[in-house]
Amino acid sequence: MSFYDYSVKTPSGEDFSMSQFQGKVVLVVNTATGCGFTPQYKEIESMYEAYHAQGLEVLDVPCNQFRNQAPGTDAEIHEFCTLHYNTQFPQMKKSDVNGPQELPLYTFLKSQKGFEGFGKGPKAIMMNMVCKGVDKADPAIRWNFTKFVVDRSGSVVARFEPTADMADVEKCVKALL
Repeated sequence: MSFYDYSVKTPSGEDFSMSQFQGKVVLVVNTATGCGFTPQYKEIESMYEAYHAQGLEVLDVPCNQFRNQAPGTDAEIHEFCTLHYNTQFPQMKKSDVNGPQELPLYTFLKSQKGFEGFGKGPKAIMMNMVCKGVDKADPAIRWNFTKFVVDRSGSVVARFEPTADMADVEKCVKALL
């Protein structure tokens, strides 16, 4: 199967097919409203505004699997994001990205780009402590704001952990537009 064969649910329960993104560059991100990385919404929205006309799409998948940092309803999460970050990109139904109830889309994304570490710096040190004992060979999502970049042909070309510099994410996206 390819990226375009998957779908996720909208907050209203409708199927949202990835085939709608054919020919686009897609940034898929699992998010949370109560996380130390939540301010990344601002940078993601800025990228969306700057590059949407050139073919960038953002798929926001709220997830409450990491220390209960997205506890609200889909409506509450949407209200928070639009009120605090003026987000305009599609936000999906809150879903699991790991485990028995994980979205098949995330099973696919992780099979294409596994976990390669948190990098260097204070945020990486913090995340390594939080995720202590996790098997580094396991492709699981480790935390909120893990980002996958999908190119115009549907290939998963990059995975950025939440500790990655958003400038690097933007550089990757720009190179594909």
